[in-house]
Amino acid sequence: MTLQVCIMTPDRIFWNEQAEEIILPTNTGQMGVLVSHAPLITALDIGVMLIRSKNEWISVALMGGFALVKQNQVTVLVNEAESAKTINSEEAESVFASAKTKLEEAEGQKQKVEANFAFKRARARYQVVKQTQN
Repeated sequence: MTLQVCIMTPDRIFWNEQAEEIILPTNTGQMGVLVSHAPLITALDIGVMLIRSKNEWISVALMGGFALVKQNQVTVLVNEAESAKTINSEEAESVFASAKTKLEEAEGQKQKVEANFAFKRARARYQVVKQTQN
């Protein structure tokens, strides 16, 4: 038995395949989902979703959204999703370094919130590229 996992963005179905296990980046930390998981709806943070399919792990950068788990079907609704295939590794690394610096230098509440958002996006993209290279 497997999970049917569908990742949808506002403009397309990003991924719609079967998987043995997934790990979601929720607002309260990472959450694993296996076959026969209890039904739930959870908010997703900006981060990396891991999908185990055919004994291989696939990394996907998610840019916030929601996930519904019900009867071995996982529906992930996100603002944006990216895989390592669509991310330029040099660009991801430089954007991550720049975002980290801006976060450290941010002053004032508004600047800190914006810098943190940019940092989380850059970190997710960078982690997906790095995990693929290892």
